[in-house]
Amino acid sequence: MKIAFQMDPIGDVDINADSSFRLAEEAQARGHILFFYTPDHLAYQEGRITARGHDLQVQRVQGEHATLGPEKEVDLVDFDVVWLRQDPPFDMHYITSTHLLDRLAPGTLVVNDPFWVRNYPEKLLVLDFPDLTPPTTIARDLATIKAFKARHGDVILKPLYGNGGAGVFRLDAADRNLTSLHELFTGFSREPLIVQKFLPDVSNGDKRVILVDGEPVGAINRVPAAGETRSNMHVGGRPEKIGLSERDLEICAAIGPLLKEKGQVFVGIDVIGDYLTEINVTSPTGIQELERFDGVNIAEKIWQAIEKRASA
Repeated sequence: MKIAFQMDPIGDVDINADSSFRLAEEAQARGHILFFYTPDHLAYQEGRITARGHDLQVQRVQGEHATLGPEKEVDLVDFDVVWLRQDPPFDMHYITSTHLLDRLAPGTLVVNDPFWVRNYPEKLLVLDFPDLTPPTTIARDLATIKAFKARHGDVILKPLYGNGGAGVFRLDAADRNLTSLHELFTGFSREPLIVQKFLPDVSNGDKRVILVDGEPVGAINRVPAAGETRSNMHVGGRPEKIGLSERDLEICAAIGPLLKEKGQVFVGIDVIGDYLTEINVTSPTGIQELERFDGVNIAEKIWQAIEKRASA
């Protein structure tokens, strides 16, 4: 198949951690033809959805991991699969790219389905499952956020459309910084904030569970660094081997059918203790760590699901 990757610059990735690189590597091993472009080179041109980028070959040699052909413009309708893999922020640039990629259906399969990526961003889709999640409020209004903190005492405050642990704050019962943080966030952004009750179980780790076409295939535990609340690997969280608990399987059984129905082939959910905190559909990661811990080729499972969908 002809496969296009819409992602951040591939020359900058860590080949031992990046999930997009692992997906490209597995696709190449399966005989697929690869093309790479960055989202700023996606365009609508008089009825055509085009991208300016490069033919791509990959190898597991850091610094020499991506060989790019000459720059050229392609019609994305000529591809079998387009991967939507750029990292957030989930801003209007990101949202516009989902609108353009929507126009490739039904002839070209876009993974994850851009319509539902747009309508199910990670911190909003969990609202459909209130019985699985900690107490949560989404608001821009300071009085509403203060009232939530008064009810729950110890809370996590974070940007609604952030990623990688950036801008995440724990405000315990004695903290006096909520008003200042609200001023900071609302001073540079019009977006609401999300506030959740703090879960002490995060000290034992924030579990990333990978689902492929709605089915759980494994998990890694991300343990916060000393003195940190955040467990994201981007900010020093340590990945550990861990299995799936009965509660994890219960959560996956509740959300999996919806993810499969809406074309969310590769999803990473975050579970702290018994609670689901995020459903990551934009650019989930964790494949390589899980493959090393469990010895299972998760990238192969993802491509099997995609090949099945593309041939349907």
